Amino acid sequence: MRPIRLFLLAALFAATLPLQAREYVAIEKRLSADQMKATGLDQLTGQQLDLLNRLLSDDQQAVVKAAREDSATKVRGASFSDEGVKSISSALVGELRGWTRGTELTLANGQRWRVTEGDYTSMKRISNANVTITRGLVGGWYLQVEGHVPRPKVTRID
Repeated sequence: MRPIRLFLLAALFAATLPLQAREYVAIEKRLSADQMKATGLDQLTGQQLDLLNRLLSDDQQAVVKAAREDSATKVRGASFSDEGVKSISSALVGELRGWTRGTELTLANGQRWRVTEGDYTSMKRISNANVTITRGLVGGWYLQVEGHVPRPKVTRID
């Protein structure tokens, strides 16, 4: 059991790597002498090269920031922000009397989720209920419908 947990933890960490800000490496250190000559960068003065590196570094930081913001709003398997994994709060659209594996749920925020594990039948209709989707300890997402105890495992489908 322990090796599985370590593997899952490593996989979760690897998934966050694209969102990590890596230190900028100067263009002259990334290109060979032949590449510098072929692109004409060998003709730049020291000041011009410094300016180019500053511009590229700023651009890299902007791309990382945009990726973090985008991933915090578009959840697909995981939602990361500066605070780490977040939960999603919304409301169900329409009515249902429960769920089984394969049931598709639409939220008021426009997200669509599919139940992957768990069955539940309610004696009364569940209509426009508030829901919270949270990340599990080892992975996966779980849906909590206000006023109902079962928490089915769900996955985002759009």
